[in-house]
Amino acid sequence: MTAMTGRRLSMFYILATGNSYAEKVTNGYGEVVELWPIPPKRVLRVDMKDGELQYEIQLEDGNRWFTRDKILHIAGPGGDGFMGYSVIDLARKGIGLGMAMETFGSRFFSSGINPSAVVTHPHKLKDPKAFRTAVSDVYGGLGRTHQLMLLEEAMSFEQIGIKPEESQFLQSRQFQIPEIARWFNLPPHKLKDLTKSSFNNIEEEQISFVSDSILPWLIALEQEYQLQLLTKTQIAKEGLYFKHIVEGLLRANAKERAEFYKVMIGNTVMTPNEVRELEDMNPSDNPLADELFVMVNMVPLSKLEEYLAKKSEPKQITEGNKNETTEEPVQTKSVIKIQNRK
Repeated sequence: MTAMTGRRLSMFYILATGNSYAEKVTNGYGEVVELWPIPPKRVLRVDMKDGELQYEIQLEDGNRWFTRDKILHIAGPGGDGFMGYSVIDLARKGIGLGMAMETFGSRFFSSGINPSAVVTHPHKLKDPKAFRTAVSDVYGGLGRTHQLMLLEEAMSFEQIGIKPEESQFLQSRQFQIPEIARWFNLPPHKLKDLTKSSFNNIEEEQISFVSDSILPWLIALEQEYQLQLLTKTQIAKEGLYFKHIVEGLLRANAKERAEFYKVMIGNTVMTPNEVRELEDMNPSDNPLADELFVMVNMVPLSKLEEYLAKKSEPKQITEGNKNETTEEPVQTKSVIKIQNRK
């Protein structure tokens, strides 16, 4: 499977069962080269054996114990800091209520009798089917609504609205969406409940979703990956680490992004090519695109000393027929060199 499929499956296991497991396959240098997902239902026991943590896993040819260094275990929130709790188990009453109401609504509208109007007659009709057909032909359909209805033989017409208890049923159904969203730490608009959303606040809700819902999980995953998938040599000597890039999820409109990039370039934080990378553009071949700029008429840092030296040189000023030499005052503060990024 692709990396995206494997990570999505792992996240599903964490949210549904509280724990995600995968077998680590390493090469001769101890580096992880493969991850084989393990369904949580196959992990029978987690116990201390011979002084180290081990996992008993059900395989096709029987049960087998795996040591901690062979298993990638990512746990959700739990009571002991190691094994995670199933959100579905904890929220089974709230989720079960939503499922029960969905089943009830399906049976009610598929089997229940709920007409929109009733025509009553003081006596027995000779031909009810013919009357029903005549009324449907004249008053039924979208184009025949709001017409004057004429009834014969002391018939009366009564329109039926939604009963209060049925209205409460709809409110309860609406309440179940934020109830489930609360358990999974999701904003309701991510479950397609837009009753509290608008064009004015949807961007702020998206930022809140990234910072409050996604980032805690990403930080937990990064730390678990670094702890369980990287060797000490990879961390200390090669400087490897895991980092999720979420800037794409926080992208604002074009005007706000342009203002942000302008400030970042002007404050020697980003280079033009780094901005182009964030905008999914190819890097520029111009060597200055990899330079940091300072807000002195956008002079590259590598040219800053040359620029300041020119600014401090004496200038010839001509006034009438007289030539006078003046010098601009030179700043006494030392110029701090800013090294280019590697």
